[in-house]
Amino acid sequence: MGCVRAHNEDACFTCVGDGLGLGIVCDGMGGANAGEVASQLAIDSFAQTLLQALAAPDDGGECPPEEQLRCALERSNQSVYCYGWEHPECRGMGTTLVAALVLGTSAYILNVGDSRAYALRDCGIRQITQDHSLVAELLRTGRITPEQARNHPRKNIITRALGTERQVTGDLFVHRVQPGERLLLCSDGLTNELTDGRIFELVQQGGPVEESCQRLVDAALLCGAHDNVTAVLLDLRDDAER
Repeated sequence: MGCVRAHNEDACFTCVGDGLGLGIVCDGMGGANAGEVASQLAIDSFAQTLLQALAAPDDGGECPPEEQLRCALERSNQSVYCYGWEHPECRGMGTTLVAALVLGTSAYILNVGDSRAYALRDCGIRQITQDHSLVAELLRTGRITPEQARNHPRKNIITRALGTERQVTGDLFVHRVQPGERLLLCSDGLTNELTDGRIFELVQQGGPVEESCQRLVDAALLCGAHDNVTAVLLDLRDDAER
């Protein structure tokens, strides 16, 4: 939890099995406690829909992972949107979502909003997702510099969210997993406080993924985090490398 918010509007989920890994991070928004309701609803619906699809027996018409992720996003969006209309105190609530589904040597990454996915290797860190935010759009079109983007007064404005409209479109990336790689999913509470280089340094200190995530959260809090901070790290290295 950040140093300013009285309640945690972030939610996360992980599931790791033989040849499969799933991580999800959501950052909710809305009045009162609606943000935390939105993020938890989105996590529950997305994870349940996707895991059920993955566990279903193959009937000869196997659904590709990309389509399974899109179906999970659609179901999750519907859950949050309908809940908001059925509960006036939560109307207009929404959430970001970033999810990574790892199957063998392929990672399927989906995002809506400004929660991010990064790939980390010994040689460095690379952001996979693109933020759906006003500042990111200004940066992509060259109207502001990276330095201006870090402290922009409107950096909290996102241009796409889950649950605010009847339909939502997420960006989907297919990432080829490399030996020794890790995937980091995080809310903007982390990236608003720590540079990519600092994130890389902290993860490179090693240890179990839980310790690495805690180091990231602690470092963001020490910087005076103005938002909730959530990080999920999927370690894709072989046992011999850990």
